[in-house]
Amino acid sequence: MTPHTPLRLHVPEPTGRPGCKTDFSYLSISPAGSVRKPPTDTAPADTADLATSLVRVLDDDGKAVGPWAPAIHPERLRRGLRAMMKTRLFDARMVLAQRQKKLSFYMQCLGEEAIAVAHSLALQDGDMCFPTYRQQGLLLARDDISMVEMMCQLMSNVRDPNKGRQLPVMYSYKRAGFFSISGNLATQVPQAVGWAMASAIKGDTKIASAWIGDGSTAESDFHTALTFAHVYRAPVIINVVNNQWAISSFQSIAGGEGTTFAQRGVGVGIASLRVDGNDFLAVYAASQWAAERARTNHGPTLIEWETYRAGPHSTSDDPSKYRPADDWQRFPLGDPIARLKQHLIAIGEWSEAQHEAAHKELEAEILAAQKEAESYGSLLDGRVPSAATIFDDVYKELPEHLRRQRQQMGV
Repeated sequence: MTPHTPLRLHVPEPTGRPGCKTDFSYLSISPAGSVRKPPTDTAPADTADLATSLVRVLDDDGKAVGPWAPAIHPERLRRGLRAMMKTRLFDARMVLAQRQKKLSFYMQCLGEEAIAVAHSLALQDGDMCFPTYRQQGLLLARDDISMVEMMCQLMSNVRDPNKGRQLPVMYSYKRAGFFSISGNLATQVPQAVGWAMASAIKGDTKIASAWIGDGSTAESDFHTALTFAHVYRAPVIINVVNNQWAISSFQSIAGGEGTTFAQRGVGVGIASLRVDGNDFLAVYAASQWAAERARTNHGPTLIEWETYRAGPHSTSDDPSKYRPADDWQRFPLGDPIARLKQHLIAIGEWSEAQHEAAHKELEAEILAAQKEAESYGSLLDGRVPSAATIFDDVYKELPEHLRRQRQQMGV
């Protein structure tokens, strides 16, 4: 009788540990310009190779090479660079404000700025993003969204547009196509697919863009959304931001070491791409490709963005407990701001002097916005929205029992 081999449970091992250098050899990195670009009407099954290779445009010298290099005006690139710089400086100021107890909580997107900013430039007015809490670049890339208003939301003061009903960083901007952020991870993906289906049913031209992190792909919501997107060919882009870390757990907690997250899209019949998320031009080109595919009724696209979460998960997190401090400096895909800056200088459309001037100008703009926001109050001085607002915005006409409760409160 043949003896049975004992079963063993596989437990993923984190790649990074305090004091140990992370081995980034698990990352499959294609040379810049080497990945093919298919037509937007290509069959999902024919994108299988694109789900394992890595779409890249910028080479080591800052030149745009290969079929994915987009036709984009230098002014648009300068706008993108400034928006990334603005996002990073905004994050730094808000982290400092949190340490000063002016707000309770903050989540920065240090190292990931290119993904949200470049993606936003590829969308159109009326498209709807269903973001996570690390896509503030979608808002900061726009001219019509006030930093003062964003800061008031963070400080939960009397000018908070959400009236203190959302955690800091959980913005909501219908006018900017920015759906209310949910702290329950992965829920926004099926919502985005449903919104996209509704747009198609109405015969509209607007598309949806859903956002999720690598760790949250382990949630059932993600897989349900993929099924609906495939079956109904929903006009949606599903963005999986693989920043290598799900809070304090390495991406392997969601199976990232066995395959790419992009391959999960191909497996359910969705066209999929794996893209260098720190390459602004590659992000813009891939976003344009997916948006055109959705808008011309060729179905959804799943994009895995390879990047690195350079900062803590949030201001409540201490990453030194689970990874080396110098990981970001050694991450092979580099700094997205430095790479776009290098490209613009290489094509004669930017300079070190312009970069320094832009840095100072943006810093002053952010400081002025913070000063104005704090004039309306912060967590430190307790000037928060009136308790009376808890009765607003639910019923068109306030029911009698709530009217009595409001009277009892004396508001």
